[in-house]
Amino acid sequence: MKSGAEVKRKVAIEIIAFLFILLFTYASFNKLLDYQKFTIQIGQSPLLTGFGGSIPWMVISVELLVAVLLMIPRFRLFAFFGAFSLMVMFTAYIVAILNFSSYVPCSCGGVLAKLGWTEHLYFNSVFILLGLTGIVLVADERKSARGSVTQIPAL
Repeated sequence: MKSGAEVKRKVAIEIIAFLFILLFTYASFNKLLDYQKFTIQIGQSPLLTGFGGSIPWMVISVELLVAVLLMIPRFRLFAFFGAFSLMVMFTAYIVAILNFSSYVPCSCGGVLAKLGWTEHLYFNSVFILLGLTGIVLVADERKSARGSVTQIPAL
């Protein structure tokens, strides 16, 4: 029988995974739907000049891969590390562009493109915290599962 804390942890993990799946699926499909615009914006970025050909496919592929891995409980810890890392990189990119560039292209799609830079940083910060929370909860879940296994003493 699962305790209330275990059930709450499981529900929290599912909600966080769902939010990341929704975010990365939505973002990657928006980039795919307007792929030409996305590649142009990446190419116009002062920090990514010269990577306009490879970065767009890499970003889209990694976002979709992380979304798929979040659906598979066995890979969820790895996927949460990936989601957290992506959000940290996206946020670091925004901070770098805002502080070191006179031109600030936005390569986000859909609703996310409508956010201002401050709102974008808050949005990303929330997802960074969700990623960390997911990592901690899944790691704790695995630790609890290992600890609850009854060991048969050696004879």
